[in-house]
Amino acid sequence: MHRLGGNSRVQSRPSVKIGYVGGGSQGWAHTLINDLLQCTDIAGSVSLYDVDYESAAKNAKLGNRLADRSDVSGDWTFEARRALDDALADADCVICSIQDPPEETFVHDIDAPQEYGIYQTVADTVGPGGTIRALRAIPQYREIAATVREQCPDAWVINYTNPMTVCTRTLYEEFPDINAIGLCHEVLEVQRFLSEIAETYVDGAADVDPDEINVTVKGVNHFTWIDEAYWRDHDIFQYLDRELEKRQPLPGFEPGDLDDDSYWTNHRRVAFDLYDRFGLFGAAGDRHLAEFVPWYLALDEPAEIQRWGIRLTPSSARVGGNEGPAKMNRYLDGDEEFEFTESNEEAVDIVRALVGLEPVKTHVNYPNRGQTPDLPTGAVVETNAVITGGGVDPIVAGELPREIRSMVMTAVNNQETLVEAGFEGDLDLAFQAFLNDPLVTVRRDEAQELFAELVELEHDYFEAYDLDDAAVLQD
Repeated sequence: MHRLGGNSRVQSRPSVKIGYVGGGSQGWAHTLINDLLQCTDIAGSVSLYDVDYESAAKNAKLGNRLADRSDVSGDWTFEARRALDDALADADCVICSIQDPPEETFVHDIDAPQEYGIYQTVADTVGPGGTIRALRAIPQYREIAATVREQCPDAWVINYTNPMTVCTRTLYEEFPDINAIGLCHEVLEVQRFLSEIAETYVDGAADVDPDEINVTVKGVNHFTWIDEAYWRDHDIFQYLDRELEKRQPLPGFEPGDLDDDSYWTNHRRVAFDLYDRFGLFGAAGDRHLAEFVPWYLALDEPAEIQRWGIRLTPSSARVGGNEGPAKMNRYLDGDEEFEFTESNEEAVDIVRALVGLEPVKTHVNYPNRGQTPDLPTGAVVETNAVITGGGVDPIVAGELPREIRSMVMTAVNNQETLVEAGFEGDLDLAFQAFLNDPLVTVRRDEAQELFAELVELEHDYFEAYDLDDAAVLQD
């Protein structure tokens, strides 16, 4: 993200109401509290809504307690709300960061496909897991959009939830006049990587700020591409060939080499292989990129994925433990002090821009208004944009090379089909997208069996769908 200047010296702080959907979060909610309480030029209130009201109430208690500390300059109050309507009433901004209980959903999204030989590195955007997650999310995001329409139709909605594209697209399908963007960290991490490339290859470059790396972003979330990268007046993209040569052979690890590494390790071998084959650099982590094509995850043994410098994410890593709630209790009991940090998150800077303070340039997920002219109008795409008090102005990114466009269009078509299926409650239509997913490489009857199994395992999350008349669920 780049601040574009402007006058941050204001006579009084603009007052902002933020409605936070998913306000019981034990992770991102703390980041938002951290950032707001360090912000000196806007003030206001945060209404936290969560189906787990007690968790939202604890976050509100934490936020208000921290606001009273002598080292805090931000002027914010926090309140938990039991009803979504109340949380969003008259909001200026709505932030969405929600997740179904992983042990009821994510575990099945990962484990069931493995029984059919389908392996996923993330399972939250595409693949069998991403498809089922999208179907669960669509009814939830329809409710959010409908509530925005009734309670705060002029608010800006900032979505962090995956699958990013489907969730953001659903907001617009339910309420076409909504103001919404999706935010993702993946391009920011690529900017950080490219700052290291600048330091390596540009004479005299040192301590390059990732925010100074200007990239041209195009594609869809987690399958995003860049074809230009500049640091000041230096073309960084030209150095990728030299870096590629240094990294050969790309599938250079052996199974077992990464057993002691984090499940989220990323050596950018997939991104460089895609660059080597297609000429553009994948602007997301390898774990995401690998799920959009059929070849990296065509494995006989799960450990083989380590050849590409990444690991499969087991369902046990998604369930996690009790560290989040335990840390919250330590904060509230006074056993551990909350430490303010520089989070590098964008939400607060974007809110500042939208109320007319410093404009920012960043990458967003936003309906295609021509910024990617060779992708369908209205489809949610990821490109750069300038955000000001006047709203979001996407920057034209240009067309994708033909073969990359073909791969991206598969994702776009499937996402559009899923949204249509979600609004119609039609699981037979949703199964068409499931079958068309690059990771679903099993026989059609096995794909149907897997789809039906996932729906049955997560049955309680499919109340908005016509289960009785869905042919795909029949034996």
